[in-house]
Amino acid sequence: MIKLLFTLLAFTAGAALAEPVRFYLGTYTDKSPSHGIYTGTIDSITGRLGPLELATAAANPSFLALSPDGKFLYAVTSTNGGSVAAFRVAEGGRRLEWLNDLPAGSGGCHVSVDASGKNVFVANYGGGSVASFHTKADGSLAARVTMFRATGSGPNPQRQTKPYLHSTYAQPGTHRVFACDLGTDSIWIFDLAEDTGALTPANPAAAKVPPGSGPRHLAWHPNGHFAYVNGEMGMNVSTFQIDHATGLLNLIQTLPTMPAGVDTNGMTTAEIICHPSGKWLYVSNRDVAGRSRDSIAGYAIGADGKLTWQQDAPAGVKVPRGLGLDPAGQWLIAAGQDDHRIVVLKVDAATGKLSATDQTASVGAPVCVIFAK
Repeated sequence: MIKLLFTLLAFTAGAALAEPVRFYLGTYTDKSPSHGIYTGTIDSITGRLGPLELATAAANPSFLALSPDGKFLYAVTSTNGGSVAAFRVAEGGRRLEWLNDLPAGSGGCHVSVDASGKNVFVANYGGGSVASFHTKADGSLAARVTMFRATGSGPNPQRQTKPYLHSTYAQPGTHRVFACDLGTDSIWIFDLAEDTGALTPANPAAAKVPPGSGPRHLAWHPNGHFAYVNGEMGMNVSTFQIDHATGLLNLIQTLPTMPAGVDTNGMTTAEIICHPSGKWLYVSNRDVAGRSRDSIAGYAIGADGKLTWQQDAPAGVKVPRGLGLDPAGQWLIAAGQDDHRIVVLKVDAATGKLSATDQTASVGAPVCVIFAK
């Protein structure tokens, strides 16, 4: 009886510690059953998914970003030819209330927010530009402040004839913003005026990845000394050491995202995320040729910031466009754009390696995964 009582107490204590962690999914609505931005929860102990719900209707809300305090969410949409929309997080995160939207430029594909929560940045793929917006106290967008149009090209005659801005990131602890440009193999660097949201090209103006890489997304290391950029076209990941005095990114390493000997024709990389512990890095590989070679590359991160190849893990979905790690780094959610599913992968606490679980859910064309603050 006493043993049973202790067992029940232990079970109850464990259950009490298990908290559902909320996440949001950006989707494409034009060629899928999706209607907008979806939200769900994952059990922090078991990795079990809760039901997915429509948080708000929106037109192609492909990429999402939360304010630092978690009270507001921003999304790039296809409204009016390309906009950024602001939402208030309501009902414990289950609903998003529309605040306003403003024109952002042609082909918006990425949105981010700085640490102050006062400034929002959008990368416009088709327009080859970066836009910045200042926000109001209620989280709505006050005005578009900057529209920077990049110039240049890259060595690939099919995909690098002009700039294609793919993502923007405010550097933690600084007043700098970085933007990955697939078309010119550049990572543009800007000085940010936090009180107005204005972006000014920095000096130096850009860092470079190996020619033909096509930089897509960037991940900061938690210690602030390193940055990692995945090459969409080059099927690679580049490691940069950050010069805090000048803001320059110094390239120190580039590795492939697929094992040697694998045919990468018809493959591209998509998302890159750093584990909150700073020990591991993950990059998604998309097999757009339909050979079921979709995977997630896993790397160990050394004290010097350099990467060591660890794993070519099956993604569990078709065309893994987005990846998201829960705040504790125990579970990774992969979004399958082509098979309209998300799956949960378990992160090994000792090695960082990924393994499959039986947790999956259906949603139309998911392409972005972000977790609540």
